[in-house]
Amino acid sequence: MSVDAIGLSAELLKAVKACGYKNLTPIQQQAIPIIRSGSDLLASAQTGTGKTAAFTLPILDILAKNANEKPTTNTTIKALILTPTRELAAQVAANVKEYSQFLPLTSGVVSGGRSMDSQTKMLKVGVDVLVATPGRLLEHLTLRNVDLSHVKYLTLDEADRMLDLGFLTDIQKLMEAIKQKHQTLMFSATFSNKVKTLAKQILTTPKTLEISPQNSTAGKVKQQVYWVSETRKNELLSELIGVKNWKQVLVFAGTKESANLLAKELQLDGIKTAVCHGDKTQGARNQAIQKFTEGSVRVLVATDVAARGLDIPDLPYVVNFHLPFLAEDYIHRIGRTARAGKSGTAVSLVSPKDEQFLDNIETLIGRKFERIVYPGYEIDSSLPGYYEQSSDKPLKKSRYKATQERNKMLEIQRAKNTPAAIRREKNKNKKQR
Repeated sequence: MSVDAIGLSAELLKAVKACGYKNLTPIQQQAIPIIRSGSDLLASAQTGTGKTAAFTLPILDILAKNANEKPTTNTTIKALILTPTRELAAQVAANVKEYSQFLPLTSGVVSGGRSMDSQTKMLKVGVDVLVATPGRLLEHLTLRNVDLSHVKYLTLDEADRMLDLGFLTDIQKLMEAIKQKHQTLMFSATFSNKVKTLAKQILTTPKTLEISPQNSTAGKVKQQVYWVSETRKNELLSELIGVKNWKQVLVFAGTKESANLLAKELQLDGIKTAVCHGDKTQGARNQAIQKFTEGSVRVLVATDVAARGLDIPDLPYVVNFHLPFLAEDYIHRIGRTARAGKSGTAVSLVSPKDEQFLDNIETLIGRKFERIVYPGYEIDSSLPGYYEQSSDKPLKKSRYKATQERNKMLEIQRAKNTPAAIRREKNKNKKQR
């Protein structure tokens, strides 16, 4: 369906076309009429399907048509959009600004990692549409910097992620501050039990949309699993990037510490790398994402803070260096590629200790993966202790230590002649000179 067919105002249609929109996605086609009707909505669609436009376009259209209504106070917020992360808040706010560029509406964003003073000044001036993370908005509400009592439209974007991050109490407190009757929209990548429970609490006779099968992954994502020893994941990743000439790779690490360590290893192999995680300042995170998007760095290593909200056009590769603890997060991670109908590749590096996590993912998405063994990175399953890290009965400490040492020696012997090892040695020698 063409964007011309849904009856947007001339100004909004002009902005949408300026953003390159020609046709509506399935979620947009089905959600926009429901939102316009005034019904509450619970919608599930896989990431990258155009959810942001699905809820922002009808809200902006309605607000623009009623723009002559006099606000109760200069801090009155008419539409509130809650997101789980700073990155997603920034992305949604940027979309709102683009869509409303020809409309008599103002918008703003409040999230952690940014100056409270500048946000306070913005809120005092007042905006029609506010995009926020729950924690920071609750701070402003406590300080009486913002008035939510006249919000007419409340949207929870990536509701499942907000619940996973523990924002339920914050959301409930924010909703208590919305005094008048309002329309509530919940958008989520999955319909988890937590999402369904919250929906029952805050939605009134909602319409339900499920655009793609629950817990499905994007159809054009090529998914691969490489079977490799935990101690050789760094080296294999460097090898894959170098030999296969991958140019833009988003890598997910399990912790901030492992992300930092992995970035250093890749840099040592001559691969330009940036890091994005919670210990980085917002400015540093933005700079890392910008460099990655522009192509001045080849790899962006991130924790799950970047799993939602990153919108990098034509991102070709996503790598799970560590599998996520929650199987649902696998869907969110690989959803960074193959967006808007494009194709992409998602690679997972899996060691014996990751088997349970991989089993959970396979059960969730209803698919069994082939374990690919890259030449030169074979694991000798005949060695004692092969399953030592995933067995229900762990080895005794002394035997475990001996097995680890033996495995390490064998891996070092196998690794000597791999291209990644040779590059690393050359780089070390250059630095020593």
